[in-house]
Amino acid sequence: MADNVQYWGTGRRKTSTARVRLVPGDGDIKVNGEKLDDYFYRLSLKRDIKSPLEITDNLNKFNVFVNVDGGGLSGQAGAIRHGVARALLKVDDDYRKPLKKAGFLTRDPRMKERKKYGLKKARKAPQFSKR
Repeated sequence: MADNVQYWGTGRRKTSTARVRLVPGDGDIKVNGEKLDDYFYRLSLKRDIKSPLEITDNLNKFNVFVNVDGGGLSGQAGAIRHGVARALLKVDDDYRKPLKKAGFLTRDPRMKERKKYGLKKARKAPQFSKR
């Protein structure tokens, strides 16, 4: 019965949402059914996703399965990092202090500002001419 232990966490960033599942294993990470290296080609994004596991010394203890949608690659990587950190809290509550100190438990609230009427973009106004 203890063999099929799973830990879930949901992460969000910009318009991306990631549903993360941690399963005891050897450190394999799959994003939308693909390996991490195939889905994210930038090294910085891969490092960003693995950072909560590295801080808590769980890099080779869990397999990570992620379903992520919405936004671009950077937002998706941030959502996965947030979801992994939340799932690690369910593994052991002692991980809260290092994860909180690194800022992985805080949801990043920065989002694209909406376009306003009379403007070209959110804040860009048409060129002013007196005559």
